[in-house]
Amino acid sequence: MSEENLILLGIVGAPHGVRGEVRIKTFTGDPLAIADYGPLSDGKGRSFAIAAIRPAKEVVVARIEGVTTREGAQALNGTELFVARDKLSVSEDEDEFLQADLIGCAVAGPEGAVLGTVTAIENYGAGDLLDIATPDGRSVLMPFTRAFVPRIDIAARRIEAEPPLGLFEPDDDER
Repeated sequence: MSEENLILLGIVGAPHGVRGEVRIKTFTGDPLAIADYGPLSDGKGRSFAIAAIRPAKEVVVARIEGVTTREGAQALNGTELFVARDKLSVSEDEDEFLQADLIGCAVAGPEGAVLGTVTAIENYGAGDLLDIATPDGRSVLMPFTRAFVPRIDIAARRIEAEPPLGLFEPDDDER
């Protein structure tokens, strides 16, 4: 399966306890929903089925079929868990987007000038931020809200932005 058909749903973290459970940082709306997609892939052909799952603060704790020891769980640390795009349900909400669809989109300002390209979506607790690589090599974080991002055209790979005043201006020492 090609990489563009895979959607990242979570990343396995450190072991939890001594019986093979792992912590998983999920990227699903409901963190427990990662178990609803059936077997997940690491993108290299290995398959992982979640046998049990429960919430734990910012992550979930899961038991993966076939992993019964702390050492087995430790070996999975850092493993990215993907699902095939066709296993995702299509959202009825026009304001809901997959991060995979936003990354790589050109960001255009109010006058149509390209401000940069989305390289990642970050969230440090106060809402989603678009990480935008500017043509001059800087990285700019812009709030991902309707006020700053009024239009998104996934098919055209283009985001029309109304950024906060001065956000894309170089710092004084960069001028």
